[in-house]
Amino acid sequence: MWDARAPQLRRRGQGVVISLLLLPLLLLLLLAGAASGQQQVQPPPLPPVPPADLPDVERQLNNLTDNVAATISDKFSFCVADAKEDWNEAFNYTSDLSFVDRCLTETRGDLPQRLCTPDEVKFYFSSLYDRDGDKNINLKTNINCNISYWEKGCDAGWACATNPVQDPRNRGSNGIPLRTSNCQACCEGFFCPRGLTCMLPCPLGSYCPRATANQTTGLCDPYKYQITPNTTNSCGGADMWADIQSTEEIFCPAGFHCPSTTKKDNCSSGHYCRLGSTAEEKCIIKGSCDENTENENIKILGACIVGALCLLLLIIYNFSDKFLSIRERRKARSRENAIQLARQQLKAQERWKAAKQFARRHVNDMQGHLSRTFSRRRSFRQKVVPEKSSHRVQEAPLMSQVQMQEMSDSAVFASQSTNEITEVMPSVIVDVSDDGEVVATKEKPVPKGKHRSTHTQVFKYAYGEIEKEKFQQQENKNLTFTGVIAMVKDQQKEITRPLLKVEFRDLTLMLGKKKLLRSINGELRPGRVTAVMGPSGAGKTTFLNAVTGKVSGYKMTGSVLVNGKNVNIRSYKKIIGFVPQDDIVHGNLTVEENLWFSAKCRLSASMKHRDKVLIVERVIDSLDLQGIRNSLVGTVEKRGISGGQRKRVNVGIEMVMEPSLLILDEPTSGLDSSSSQLLLRALRHEALEGVNVCAVVHQPSYTLYNMFDDLILLAKGGLMVYNGPVKMVEEYFTTLGIHVPDRVNPPDHYIDILEGIVKPESGIKAKHLPAHWMLHNGYEVPSDMQDDVKEIGEQTPQFRSSSSLSGSTPHCLPIRNAFAEECDRLEQHLSKPKDLSSRKTPGIFMQYKYYLGRVTKQRLREARLLMVDFLILGLAGICLGTIAKLSDKTFGMPGYIYTIIAVSLLCKIAALRSFSLERLQYFRERESGMSSLAYFLARDTIDHFSTVVKPIIYLSMFYYFNNPRSTIGDNYVVLFALVYCVTGIGYTFAICFSPGSAQLCSALIPVVLTLLSTQRSTPTFLKRLCYSKWALEGFIIVNAKKYPGVWLITRCGLLFQSQFDIHNYKLCILVLFMYGLFFRMVAFAAMILLKKR
Repeated sequence: MWDARAPQLRRRGQGVVISLLLLPLLLLLLLAGAASGQQQVQPPPLPPVPPADLPDVERQLNNLTDNVAATISDKFSFCVADAKEDWNEAFNYTSDLSFVDRCLTETRGDLPQRLCTPDEVKFYFSSLYDRDGDKNINLKTNINCNISYWEKGCDAGWACATNPVQDPRNRGSNGIPLRTSNCQACCEGFFCPRGLTCMLPCPLGSYCPRATANQTTGLCDPYKYQITPNTTNSCGGADMWADIQSTEEIFCPAGFHCPSTTKKDNCSSGHYCRLGSTAEEKCIIKGSCDENTENENIKILGACIVGALCLLLLIIYNFSDKFLSIRERRKARSRENAIQLARQQLKAQERWKAAKQFARRHVNDMQGHLSRTFSRRRSFRQKVVPEKSSHRVQEAPLMSQVQMQEMSDSAVFASQSTNEITEVMPSVIVDVSDDGEVVATKEKPVPKGKHRSTHTQVFKYAYGEIEKEKFQQQENKNLTFTGVIAMVKDQQKEITRPLLKVEFRDLTLMLGKKKLLRSINGELRPGRVTAVMGPSGAGKTTFLNAVTGKVSGYKMTGSVLVNGKNVNIRSYKKIIGFVPQDDIVHGNLTVEENLWFSAKCRLSASMKHRDKVLIVERVIDSLDLQGIRNSLVGTVEKRGISGGQRKRVNVGIEMVMEPSLLILDEPTSGLDSSSSQLLLRALRHEALEGVNVCAVVHQPSYTLYNMFDDLILLAKGGLMVYNGPVKMVEEYFTTLGIHVPDRVNPPDHYIDILEGIVKPESGIKAKHLPAHWMLHNGYEVPSDMQDDVKEIGEQTPQFRSSSSLSGSTPHCLPIRNAFAEECDRLEQHLSKPKDLSSRKTPGIFMQYKYYLGRVTKQRLREARLLMVDFLILGLAGICLGTIAKLSDKTFGMPGYIYTIIAVSLLCKIAALRSFSLERLQYFRERESGMSSLAYFLARDTIDHFSTVVKPIIYLSMFYYFNNPRSTIGDNYVVLFALVYCVTGIGYTFAICFSPGSAQLCSALIPVVLTLLSTQRSTPTFLKRLCYSKWALEGFIIVNAKKYPGVWLITRCGLLFQSQFDIHNYKLCILVLFMYGLFFRMVAFAAMILLKKR
């Protein structure tokens, strides 16, 4: 009669075919253990084994066990982590051999004759499936069960014994012995397959009682097979052990635990028992587990963990700004104290000088009076020494030297060079009493070992210098000519920056066939502020880019000389400042933080900290940024400082690095007249330090226009119309018959002429002005402009540079003569530094430290975005943990697939913000010589915080709602590696693609790769390229290890079907980390290459 479960066995299972070949070897080991137990509990009716032979039998069984374990490890290692451990978890019955004792009693001692031989075990498992992986309805025929011969033991749940004395001729072709005697029902704890007349022991975690007949269905419960008429009249034992989809009835039910294969106990209160459990598991919260609980409800614990994490993140979010604000308030108090001290000391110095002058005048008057009264000799003897005057005015090394104020600074104590003070003299504190009396007292010496500079001391030095400079500027207004000459000489001696003179000869720039600049000749001199003007489309910004070497992708002819040498100007990028037209600043940093970062990364590494403070404070003061120094610059979404203030911060970022060449692209655009004049005054102060300043300006006021030293006027088409001093421009155009009307701003009038809005009274054409300038200076006229020269003809003004003009401005002379005249002067200034670009800025590690501090502040101010990411990730964990409920049949694979897709998508999108939002800022910093590697590593390092926390957030939801068998620690390691991997991929998308395309790729790639890796038809090599395959394999491996005993066949079948290896856990983690590292390297390389392009 056909088995009632025949339709169930028709299901295809190609992956289980190979995995089930493991069972013959495992059951050989089982037979050895069972036979050993049988020797120990053999009842008295059977003759005992002779004492002399018992050690030999045990030795043979142990050898058999070792051989089987070795065979398993070699041939079936993909699903067996440890052969001995898995054997102990599946077939170690030493703790309870009662079922063997009962079976010996039932079989009257012939149990060894009823157990299957290795050939029969192999025959059973090889007959369940054909070569195509299809399940067979029945086993193949054999010597005991065939068409002509069918013993009772051939029925499901029945078995027979072999003859005590075996005849080798009574064996089938497949090695199966003849079994015809004592056929009876299969013992409890064993299963007897249909079509095979032997018994196999059930694995641990199963429940194999004797079957009972169901009078309603006619089936033998709980195994659901029918009694064969005319052969057996009662139900036998268990009939099959395979994967859970085929033989779920043999598994120990959920809510119970089975210490042995014949005993089933209820799960007590405070414990839970999963399907196939051999022991109870304690519940973390005992009150949540009633009797016969199948699985622990740990959602409450997950909610508690989420609450704790939310509280922690909320604290970080609320206190992050307070922490930064506390630091800023402390620095602000130190700064205010320093300002007050500096101003008080400056006033005290003035009063001290006034008192000294008064005392000297008084002493001189007294000497004159005495000299007239006494003789010369006597008066000489009685001469009053000024130092012994009764006045309370004591000469001492006062604080006219600011260095004497700061002798407690560690930098002064450490200085031992010949150019610095070698002996520390006690400084004097000048105090002014209430009655106006000046008192000078010595400052108490600083104790040894306490030379560390404080914020107040550093700010005291900086603002002392600033106040001193302001005072000197006020005094310089009333200087005589001799005083001006002395002041200029002092300033020249104090110039420490390398001077850069930039000359451009026949400079032509082309994009394809279009000429953006044509035959540009001229120069930019150090110590001068040059304005670049012209109508729209004249190529003013293009001219600046050509001068600074930012012309990649263009075809440039001509040459740009630096200090008379034909070298690449980009080699001087560390001392060149370029202020872009757009205000490219960090909106989530304060004004002071933007300036300080630029100063720390771009100033000399050997510069003292207090000197850097002086530079930054001087720039903040000169640009009038004191009131907003601690205000966030702001972004499009979050309002910050005003547009004009943002423009000044944009300029200040370049000023704090003390450039030798400062290029500004429309720095006054968007500024009112007062702000523009404030900015120009700051630029002129830079020019006094020897800086070569060049700025593009639009429609400057007359006052602002006169603040420039030189003018470069460009016409449409990139042609030069004028390059010379501002004071000589009207004189030059007057010779061409172009006069500026009254009450009209000269640059506006000239630009109107170039635009064609105004026509000159002399009749000269605007398109001829570039040719006039070339002919005027003796430059070579391009061939395509010869027609303009012919049109000009004899009407060309014969203006030549006068002696006064040539002496004051070499711009109107040929460049060679101009350079020859000033070569000696430039060499004197340029001979001090060996290399103009030899400024040693901080190295990669120091820049990494500075970037790390900056990114940390940015992340603390972006805590709200981070919390939103964590919230979305937690909600995804709740949804997926609830929807994708754990299935023991698949080891939770669907839930892990959804996890990989969701975590990859969310983490990639979050990683896009790390680089896509600051692309312009990075380009600017890269152009200025900052380290791209330090920038990349710093952002990646700070993102590691999210890489560590995000798996905790997700697992605190998913794990406690899904409750898989694997530990949360194992799941965390895999998820951490996955987040690290996808974050690197997100970096690559953010750098290589536009924001829209990067978001689209981040959403599609995880889904596509996960589907490819889970399809059986996908080629193996393609699966291995998918990171989702390694993540899923890691999750399944850590879960499969928690399915021992009766789950062994199910584990092997699933692993083989998915092409996973249980030993690849470490490999999966390593591959995910290598993927993350590889894509980070790709992202960094793309960042460098795309920047160059």
